[in-house]
Amino acid sequence: MNALEVSDLNFSYGSREALRQVNFNLAPGRFAALLGPNGAGKSTLIALLTRLYDLQHGDIRVGSCSLRQAPRPALKQLGVVFQQSTLDLDLSVEQNLRYHAALHGLSRHETGLRVNAELARQGLDERRGERVRNLNGGHRRRVEIARALLHQPRLLLLDEASAGLDPASRLALNRHIRTLCREQQISVLWTTHLLDEVQPSDDLLILHQGRLVASGQADVLSLAHGGDLDTAFTCLTTTGAA
Repeated sequence: MNALEVSDLNFSYGSREALRQVNFNLAPGRFAALLGPNGAGKSTLIALLTRLYDLQHGDIRVGSCSLRQAPRPALKQLGVVFQQSTLDLDLSVEQNLRYHAALHGLSRHETGLRVNAELARQGLDERRGERVRNLNGGHRRRVEIARALLHQPRLLLLDEASAGLDPASRLALNRHIRTLCREQQISVLWTTHLLDEVQPSDDLLILHQGRLVASGQADVLSLAHGGDLDTAFTCLTTTGAA
């Protein structure tokens, strides 16, 4: 069973078509990078995946659950880190996590176990009592990742998660997510406009003008469209070649 299936997805803002016949799957335990220039449709796709927007045409399945037919069970299998932080800056790290756990209906005992496990995994155990506003950008991202994993989703969605981080923090975050993907067999959809965040073995999705113009393993796509990722991306987002 795929972690994510997007089928015949179309979406329009009035007369302006934002997504056209978008289809792709994400296998369990895979890291997929979603690339696209500004205006490609990435933000619209993320809004549909997280149900900020209602589906107009097509369907999205997270695991076995359809967002159209069974949105609540589908969303329970999804962990999300948005580009703009949604943490409460005046609460401590642990309080932010416990609030999220309560929203998912976790018991006090289960919450304690999972909070301890995620704080340890993210290297934040000694900072659990600190207010979030006192953390740097990289540590705030780690809190958001811990929060997103508390309810043990099968798919982790990160929307421009490295935005605003310095180069070292950006690299460390990317490596950290890949480690989680490998060790926990969680599927990851990582949206970015930075080509250096993509590795040759990643699944790669390229959006351009609302269409998915390429999908496949990054090194295979690069070889088929010029030999390197930069050339392939330029080719695909200039010509729209399939």
